[in-house]
Amino acid sequence: MSREKVPVTPAVRQLRAAGVDFTDHLYQYEDRGGTAVSARELDVDEHSVVKTLVMEDDGRHPLVVLMHGDREVSTRELARVLGVKTIRPCSPETANRHSGYQVGGTSPFGMRKPLPMYMERSIIQLPRIYVNGGRRGYLVGLRPADVVAILRPTLVSVATE
Repeated sequence: MSREKVPVTPAVRQLRAAGVDFTDHLYQYEDRGGTAVSARELDVDEHSVVKTLVMEDDGRHPLVVLMHGDREVSTRELARVLGVKTIRPCSPETANRHSGYQVGGTSPFGMRKPLPMYMERSIIQLPRIYVNGGRRGYLVGLRPADVVAILRPTLVSVATE
């Protein structure tokens, strides 16, 4: 971890308030580097780095999907599961407005407003995951069970390689 001071973000505040044991992981953020960069910098498997994706359905209702870093969301399958015609990623500006975070630093914790939360089912099988802590270049490590306890996401199987 770098010598940079660990940020206190809305995500960190929510985790602390919930009494969750988590670790801080700062790294050098690279624009458009994604989870491959954070996994490399933290020396962890990209499969255990979980991305927070802000999406919307055909009615423009926002939702969040937590997905393995080395997988993509099958928007077709997610739409089928949710009973809507289509699901698509939000524009960066729209995602920022819904989450309160800058794209690249979006955490599922401490969002501006509560959004429907969906998590790839296989994430809960991992011993430890790394999710964004609310700032670019900052991840928090925690148990998937803690994510489920705090966020109460709907578990789905919508990953593609």
